[in-house]
Amino acid sequence: MNDQSVQTNSRPKKWRWPLSPETVRSVLSSHSVLGLAFAAIIYIVCLTGTVAVFAPDLERWEVPATPVVTSLSDASAARAIAEAARRAPPDTALYLSMPTAKQDGASLTAFSATYEHKWALAADGALSDLEAVWTEFLIHLHINLHLPRSWGQFIVGLTGVALLSSLVSGILAHPRVLRDAFHLRLGGSRRLQEADLHNRLGIWALPFHFTLALTGALLGLSTIIVAMLAMLLYRGDMGKVYELFLDPPPKVDARAVPIPDIARLIADARARAPAAVADNIMVERPGRADMRISIHSGRPHLLTQQDEVQYDARGQLLHQERPQDLVAGTRMLSGIGQLHFGWFGGLPVRIAYGLLGIALCIVTSSGVTIWLARRRDRGRPAPQWERIWAAICWGQPVILVLTAVLAFALPQAPLPLAWLGLTILSVLAAGMAKALPGPRLSRGLQWALVAGLLAVALLHGAPLLAGGQGLLVDLLLLAGGLGLLLALRRSRAPAKV
Repeated sequence: MNDQSVQTNSRPKKWRWPLSPETVRSVLSSHSVLGLAFAAIIYIVCLTGTVAVFAPDLERWEVPATPVVTSLSDASAARAIAEAARRAPPDTALYLSMPTAKQDGASLTAFSATYEHKWALAADGALSDLEAVWTEFLIHLHINLHLPRSWGQFIVGLTGVALLSSLVSGILAHPRVLRDAFHLRLGGSRRLQEADLHNRLGIWALPFHFTLALTGALLGLSTIIVAMLAMLLYRGDMGKVYELFLDPPPKVDARAVPIPDIARLIADARARAPAAVADNIMVERPGRADMRISIHSGRPHLLTQQDEVQYDARGQLLHQERPQDLVAGTRMLSGIGQLHFGWFGGLPVRIAYGLLGIALCIVTSSGVTIWLARRRDRGRPAPQWERIWAAICWGQPVILVLTAVLAFALPQAPLPLAWLGLTILSVLAAGMAKALPGPRLSRGLQWALVAGLLAVALLHGAPLLAGGQGLLVDLLLLAGGLGLLLALRRSRAPAKV
């Protein structure tokens, strides 16, 4: 072996993209097809999810007189549960959420298959109605699109799968993913600008987007997953699959009995898990002999609640569970909801989720905009689809603002029907308005959104300056409206297409 060959063999190999150019083109094509097929529904789910992260703040914004406590005594918690059991119909379960270091405010929800009512708690345990109709409308639009629950969750779960596949195919179809990570061309060609924004935001926020898509798909398809496991393992008995993760219901005994001393049970649970803090109480079948009281507690260094103590109708200990009792799979399952909805970490986490959610909306929106711009560059413009996409991207935020105004003006108005009607009307109008270019429609809707955000923030926030809950949401609306206003004024000169 001569010196020259030694030098040649000692050179470090240049790293190459593991996919051939032909495969990259195929993956890019599938990325485009998948994104276009699910773009509208992905965008709506992401947009509503981004806003729904602030659900606790939105509830106070809708009902400013809501009491917000930073602590709740055991006696007050017991008093609230007793009062809710008296007010709610028989056979409803009661769920009391205690204030914590990361989330102040206490609430109690009574629910069954046919009934749901929510109250806020005062420091003495007194109940006051917490009917935030717009927040509820928004959450259900995100979770099941206001369709029958199983069908809606299934479609949203498929949306999560489509988003996950788009993220993976987008990375595989981008051989220069690392080299272009900080390459952002603003102010030039509109298509290049949108492409850079699409790729950069997609890469920078990839861990968040991946986690959100994965957990969303698991939550949405959970019923299908359980049904498949039941068919494979238990001859279709879904109850046996649920028993792997949930406690089986107590044996039915409908005799009337008094609710045991809840304050004593909370103190007992605290003594059994001194390192944990009780943060919610579930009372199933209150006032019956088959009643079950579960006290869940969280530990500061853990993402999810892992301490649970259960009592029967006589206040006798039924079961205790500690973190070391849980297998890894159960811990992961209990963390899916926390990760997806940002229920951990308090307001800083919600704000981070909000900003990253906006980034995901931009990635989804710009993907279709790039496809439309490419068609125009190749001499095959699709002006009707440009208008329709503008009506979805900027029309949906405007419609959400309008539904919020409607909820304040007419609390009994059917918000899902209003949203559906406005959505269909906006898409049809955009499709038929042949004289209106897509970019001009997009800009007009952006101005409408600015006007809506600023009007709602000022009209709702001004009376609260003298004291009241909900100013945080008004400040966020004001900041969003002013930010979009500045962006519109800076982009007065249209970008090159």
